[in-house]
Amino acid sequence: MARRATEPNPGEGAGGRVERGPWIGRQDWLFAIALASLVGVGVWFGRSIQDFLTPPSATFAAPALVGEALGDAYGTAARAKLRIGVAARVASDQYPKGTVMRQDPGSGTQVRQGRQISVVVSTGVTILPMPDLRYQSRREVGLELSRYKLALGKVRTVSSEDVPADSVVAQRPSPLTPVREGTVVDIDLARGGPQSVTLPDFVSGNVGEARERAAAARIAFGQIVWTPFGRDGPPRGIVVRQKPGPGAQLSPGESVSLQISAGPREAGYLVREVHAAVTVPQLDAGSATPSTASRTIRVQVRDETGTWNAYNAYAQPKQRLDFNLTVIGTSELDVFVDGELADSTKLGIEPPLQERQIVPPRAVVPAPVGRAAGRSPHTPKGTTR
Repeated sequence: MARRATEPNPGEGAGGRVERGPWIGRQDWLFAIALASLVGVGVWFGRSIQDFLTPPSATFAAPALVGEALGDAYGTAARAKLRIGVAARVASDQYPKGTVMRQDPGSGTQVRQGRQISVVVSTGVTILPMPDLRYQSRREVGLELSRYKLALGKVRTVSSEDVPADSVVAQRPSPLTPVREGTVVDIDLARGGPQSVTLPDFVSGNVGEARERAAAARIAFGQIVWTPFGRDGPPRGIVVRQKPGPGAQLSPGESVSLQISAGPREAGYLVREVHAAVTVPQLDAGSATPSTASRTIRVQVRDETGTWNAYNAYAQPKQRLDFNLTVIGTSELDVFVDGELADSTKLGIEPPLQERQIVPPRAVVPAPVGRAAGRSPHTPKGTTR
């Protein structure tokens, strides 16, 4: 019986193996995934554009933080579910130290929860009395200004017979004027100036005469100590010692210290440490001078050592001048404004004479046998009782 040939079944290969379709037909599922991803990206991009152009209802206005203390600003932001970031700290004379000066985003700007608000915080401003630069060298001025964080401004050279060469004659602002960090200070430097002088002999002379001689020679006195030397001491007011000694070369700006006898029957004076404050008065309403113009202020102290100036310079109206003074015995503080006495204050009064040490007359003691005639058994010279 003859066998009929059969036709091969489509999809079957040789030996009855089934063959798959074309490659693109087997990748239909990959195409579906790619298409879905493309649609998702398109939807996300469209939503982002919509959110950018029209803020969603989940946003709200940023709170106002400017003017609040930094701690309070943290609390305000936390209640709104926002974060605070300190971008900088800047000096300001408008906002107190630790206060928010600026914020970004600003108050009222639409923000979402969790957004960070960047703030600038004030470090405040430090007010200090202007240091006295007079008689200082250019180098010393630089160090002093750097110490107080002040800036050197204009430097002029002027003639002066009282201030050493290359030292400060005048300054702007004036000494003790309230200034803040960064203030620009202008100075005038002396051209030429006095040379060194030979120190005269003040010992054994009266302190009043010593002051006159020193003023004529442009010599400044520094520390003046009144000392009781007991019953054998020199008369009151006599200069006992000076430092530097007679004949020394005194450089400009140096001072001389004196030790003066308080008198043979004195036990010394009360020494007082006094704090004094002077407020510069304003000009009268009818004055032709502007009310902000500087006034010449001289603060003069009178005590048992004599008369001396604690301050003698320009000052601004309403400016407060503070002094720590050491005065001896009965003392008084006089304030002169533009050359006229404006105020006088007692700083201390010496107790009555009977409260001081009263030294009785010394008894006459016969000279011991064998002592040379004419010599007395006094304490050796230079010994202080």
